[in-house]
Amino acid sequence: MRPGASTPVMAHVGGFPDTAITARARRNVSMTTMRGHTAISAAQRSDRANALLESLAAQDFDQLGGAFTAGARLRALLPSGPREWAGANIIARQFAHWFGDTAAFQVVDARVGDVGGRLHLQWRLRLRAERLGAGWFTVEQQAYADAGEDGRIGQLDLLCTGYRAEHDDDGDGDDGRNHA
Repeated sequence: MRPGASTPVMAHVGGFPDTAITARARRNVSMTTMRGHTAISAAQRSDRANALLESLAAQDFDQLGGAFTAGARLRALLPSGPREWAGANIIARQFAHWFGDTAAFQVVDARVGDVGGRLHLQWRLRLRAERLGAGWFTVEQQAYADAGEDGRIGQLDLLCTGYRAEHDDDGDGDDGRNHA
């Protein structure tokens, strides 16, 4: 464009001005491929993710193991550092170690979504357990998962807050939450 000429009106993509990047993204929208993988439906992946969260909410760790392929891998970034586990039963036992044997257990929030073809799972829990000490603790985990051919989870990459003690700020013994 020559100096002094008016700027042409550009189309917009998703509310963003049409630039070389958005134009390239628009051209590549349907170009995603999964080499070496059998395509499974988003609904099938979401069903398995929901099964994992329902099993966690019920503290049914045997059922939770069924959401994973036999050779599944769990990579976790924990407050103590990175850890890895392999095998559906071993992964289920690890979840039981984290969230089993509790005096009280509540699911505060749980969500399933999709990010670039990977499942995104998030859960926030409140629990009381003698092993953690007195009072309520909150823990949140974010995870990204890849599903195998049958829709079960083959890879789970997880980030954990660790158990965070809830504090009673005014000293009345009530942390201000509705525990009903």
